[in-house]
Amino acid sequence: MTFDELQTLTDYHYWARDRMLEAVKPLTAEQFARDLANSFPSVRDTLVHLYGAEVIWCSRWEGESPDAMPSASGFPDLLSIRNAWGEQEQQVRAVLNRLGPEGILRPIEYQRNGVRQAQPFWQMLQHLVNHGSFHRGQVVTMLRQLGAAPPNQMDLIAFYRERANVG
Repeated sequence: MTFDELQTLTDYHYWARDRMLEAVKPLTAEQFARDLANSFPSVRDTLVHLYGAEVIWCSRWEGESPDAMPSASGFPDLLSIRNAWGEQEQQVRAVLNRLGPEGILRPIEYQRNGVRQAQPFWQMLQHLVNHGSFHRGQVVTMLRQLGAAPPNQMDLIAFYRERANVG
């Protein structure tokens, strides 16, 4: 995977995130936090998990190995998640840009559950985007369970098509 491809994948990831967050916006506070018996109980908890995964990975890229995700209880509403995630996006993009084309190939060491791990940065970032796609799909299902409209198309091919038509 090249640096340019990783930048495009990162652009896709945040494009899809923003579409998902837009679809979540009409939910009431009760719907947002309702336990729907999914991998994570609610839409809110799933969004915090997605945001938290970025916090964890970005911390690893910065040489830290956190052992806990942010708590969903610290995010009472969509705006609090959106604001934190927007700041986190800037950190993810800064790491990618700092590493540059050569740095994305180097393995980054970290600890997970007390076990030392190492993968090339590009694999970790690619995983982060794939992880986001999985959980965005869960949010779509939860939105449908709540009777809410799903987001606009979030598939990678839709991103490529939209990008080709802009410009």
